[in-house]
Amino acid sequence: MFNDAMESLPNEPLNIPKSIYKERQQRFLSQLTPSDLVIITTPPEAIRSNDVTYPYRTSSDMLYFVGWADPESALVFHYDGTKWISHIFVQPKDTLKEIWEGRRPGIEGALSEWSVDEANSIHDLEKHLDGYLSKSSAVHVRTGISDGIDSIVRSAIERRDRKRQHFGSGPVSMEDPSRRIAEMRLRKSPEEIELMRYAAEVSSVAHELAMKASKDGITEYQVQAIIEGFFVYGGTSGWAYPSIVGCGENATILHYTVNESTCKGDEIILIDAGAEYKGYAADITRSWPINGKFSDAQKEIYEIVLEAQEQAIAACRVGNPYNQPHEVARSVLAEGLIRLGVIDQTLDEALDLESGQLKHWYMHNTGHWLGLDVHDVGVYKPDGTPRLLEAGMVLTVEPGLYFGAWRPDVECPERYANIGIRIEDDVLVTDGEPDVLTNRCPKTIADIEGIMGTV
Repeated sequence: MFNDAMESLPNEPLNIPKSIYKERQQRFLSQLTPSDLVIITTPPEAIRSNDVTYPYRTSSDMLYFVGWADPESALVFHYDGTKWISHIFVQPKDTLKEIWEGRRPGIEGALSEWSVDEANSIHDLEKHLDGYLSKSSAVHVRTGISDGIDSIVRSAIERRDRKRQHFGSGPVSMEDPSRRIAEMRLRKSPEEIELMRYAAEVSSVAHELAMKASKDGITEYQVQAIIEGFFVYGGTSGWAYPSIVGCGENATILHYTVNESTCKGDEIILIDAGAEYKGYAADITRSWPINGKFSDAQKEIYEIVLEAQEQAIAACRVGNPYNQPHEVARSVLAEGLIRLGVIDQTLDEALDLESGQLKHWYMHNTGHWLGLDVHDVGVYKPDGTPRLLEAGMVLTVEPGLYFGAWRPDVECPERYANIGIRIEDDVLVTDGEPDVLTNRCPKTIADIEGIMGTV
């Protein structure tokens, strides 16, 4: 099954070239002064139990600037008097540890294969930082990731020795560089888009395989295994976020991740799952009946959500405020529910954030930025007003309607009891039409029923 699906995928895109990483570094550093020092920290490995660690995933900023993915590392940018220098600190070669845990690039590999000017052992970081800090006036570092680096920087800022008194040397302030970096990461380069497109293609095929496998009595975890198995089979690093696989009433729980129930043929299954490829995330949600045939009630809700999503995608255009797709989707959803008699208010009344009835059945935003993080960086209202969309931005579009009969806070229409529908795609804003990266994933009723063999 996986072999046939694999043949339909495009060739895997190449790695991002070193020249692109160098250009990113230079573009970021051009915003700073020669007396600044930048430290990109990476999270420590986390213990799962005893001597077993969770799968490691480095910081997205480290991936963005150099593509380095190994633990116990740090990246420093300092000015040497004539130019900016990138200096990475990594795990040194260690034969015994490599026998047990795998080969390390080491210092030599970092210099030859990654876009850095200098490399040293992570064990030498403090020694080098002391020298760099003494020549800097401001340190750009995101705190709360590495306690050791935070302590070194704070100590340097708070130091009151004779050298500082005589020469005024050493940093006097600390700034989080996240916002500057986020502004760069928000606009994707062609190379990044190709990586995201491949993650989207693998994720799309995985959802299609899950549709074909759906049947009465299958479990949520079995469907999850098909999807996540193909993520790995397709050459990605696995899921970009824990998969949501919910049947029946579980489909009405927004972030349901237990994934252990048995599915009944007449239930809707909602799957929100996406792969990560070389750090870049895909994010897809599809909803379909386990038996492959939409009931009249399921069709009624599904068609409203699909129309809302299609109109919201059409609003993903240069110059539109980022929240316009959300407002478009809300209006279509409310109009549809008024038409069905679920909402007994006018459109304006239904859309009211305080008293409107739409919020009973649709309670989340219609999308978010997507990139190296599934909920990617980038301020939505940088000056207090919604940011305008630009070419190169990628966002999800994911309206939904959720009728949880289990909820005590609202009376659920019996006809739609435990129907949960969400449809999500990844959309690239271009100078022309929106580019749906996940367009390969089936989402019309006719396509889904055709794939599942019920038409």
